[in-house]
Amino acid sequence: MKLTSRSRDNAKLELQMTSMIDCVFLLLIFFMVTSSFSLAERELDSAIKVRRAALSSAASDLQPAIVEVVRGSGGSFIYKVGGREMTDMDELTGVLRKFDNKLDGAIVRVDDNAPFAMAATAIQACKNAGYTLVSYVPLGMGR
Repeated sequence: MKLTSRSRDNAKLELQMTSMIDCVFLLLIFFMVTSSFSLAERELDSAIKVRRAALSSAASDLQPAIVEVVRGSGGSFIYKVGGREMTDMDELTGVLRKFDNKLDGAIVRVDDNAPFAMAATAIQACKNAGYTLVSYVPLGMGR
């Protein structure tokens, strides 16, 4: 393509660049808006943090504390840790404070029919006992 032509008065033909610059900026804006700046799932940190330096060899062999809110033999709901059954938050907190594996976290398993206040009390007792990670797990009806 010949961009210059010689006419009778030797005037040069010029190409207008304004529309090309507009197209370039529109493409640039399009690619900036449609690009994805979020991290890929494989690059995200997991929610479970392992503190290997803080764990002693004896504490790493222990299981996390499991607190169950279940219906007791009398028909009312109780807190159950292992074989111990409790009805009071202070007693539950006292039992949980005796465990050495605070860094392993605690799991609060709650029956579906249990009152919300008992589930919240069990989670708060774990926090008061020094557990930084507390997980809530519903037991379901067909336990």
